[in-house]
Amino acid sequence: MKRIAIDTLIKIVKAGGTVRTGIDVFNDRGLLVIEKDVLINRVQTLLLVKRAGVVDVPMILEKEGGIWDADGRPMSLAEEKGEKKFVVRPARGEVGRRLADIAEVKKKAREVHSKARSSLKKVMNEIKEHNGEFDTSVTERVVDDIFEFVSHHDNAFSFLAREIISYDDYLYNHSINVCAIATAVLKKFNETFSNTINEHLATRPEARLEDGGGSSSFIEYLPEDLRQLSLGYFLHDVGKTQIPDEILNKKGRLTSEEFEIVKTHSYEKGREILEANKLDNLYALKIACYHHAALYDGEGRCYPDDRLPIEIPIYVKICKLADIYDAMTSKRCYKDAMNPTGVVTNIFRSYADRDHLLQFLLHAFVKVVGIYPPGSVIYLTNGQMAYVLDSSGPLVIPFTDKDGQTLKSMSDPVDLSDLRPGEDDRSADRRRPLVSPIDIQEKLPKYIREYQR
Repeated sequence: MKRIAIDTLIKIVKAGGTVRTGIDVFNDRGLLVIEKDVLINRVQTLLLVKRAGVVDVPMILEKEGGIWDADGRPMSLAEEKGEKKFVVRPARGEVGRRLADIAEVKKKAREVHSKARSSLKKVMNEIKEHNGEFDTSVTERVVDDIFEFVSHHDNAFSFLAREIISYDDYLYNHSINVCAIATAVLKKFNETFSNTINEHLATRPEARLEDGGGSSSFIEYLPEDLRQLSLGYFLHDVGKTQIPDEILNKKGRLTSEEFEIVKTHSYEKGREILEANKLDNLYALKIACYHHAALYDGEGRCYPDDRLPIEIPIYVKICKLADIYDAMTSKRCYKDAMNPTGVVTNIFRSYADRDHLLQFLLHAFVKVVGIYPPGSVIYLTNGQMAYVLDSSGPLVIPFTDKDGQTLKSMSDPVDLSDLRPGEDDRSADRRRPLVSPIDIQEKLPKYIREYQR
């Protein structure tokens, strides 16, 4: 018989799981509060049990008892070291399922990213060779693939695809990643916050904003709008094809003259290329021109300055956030990638409390980007390395010891959000960047490595 904290069971049921004790449960006064064969799937039931004075719930999992997650998969128990206390962990079979799922998503991400990169190279070469003209149908097909992937996998694409890229192809990879990130953020914003903002604008006419075409005061993007916006995100940096490589890839700080040249990639070069191709997409034109514009009054190093921050459309502001995030978390020939946690924190601090609308954008951005994508490897503060199974928590499997040596046996997954400061020296090390499993193959245990092929 095991005893599980009532709060742990409440957390499981609240997340959609179910519980059956396998043994009658009584409170201190001898009153029956849970029958052994009752399947509990309502939080209210457990709250009543807690109010009856039950702190730990006895369970006999070997008989009729059990704990299942929201998808009906069984969960196992693990004893905390040095304590007679048990916590719920995903069953080892569940670990295998998660690893297999991550491997499948990675495979699809690599396929979509590889196709997109090849197509973008073709497009940019055409632009250079044919005075800015290119086959727009090619980009539309590729963006459709990215759009469909992101619609099903949210934030996974931009990180998982990094396993097959190099910083030599930064412009291509950056364009693809910004497309994936910005599309996912816009979809989240559209689904979660549009109604709230529109209700606010309806009661305050003076606060109404223009959309991309300047024809509507309210914010709502239809499915066909989202696909057109994805194309705009894909082409946001197309003007950089007209900027000399020695300036784009310069290792040191740009001179003021060089920076002026780089700035023309948006409002001048990007506009010229899109207009030359007669692309009937006003969204793309505004994204190309203004994805470096100021998001609040007084923001530095922004361009062009012919629009007030309030005049910059929502979807362009999202592109800027995605552009900053990917640039800072990508490895370049002159810099290493930064830790996503620190980047997200910096972005949030830079733009929080600037205006009401930006708050909604930032929350949508943080929800989508995530900090620890499944399939990545993080460092823990005690020196261990851990494989991320789920970004929520995150839920990880430590696979090395504190000295970086691969563990001989499989660890139980650890939900880092459940660990209490002072009781456990493990937490995600925010000073160090994420690691791709491909870069540390020699350290991966067999049970993880077999899913990386």
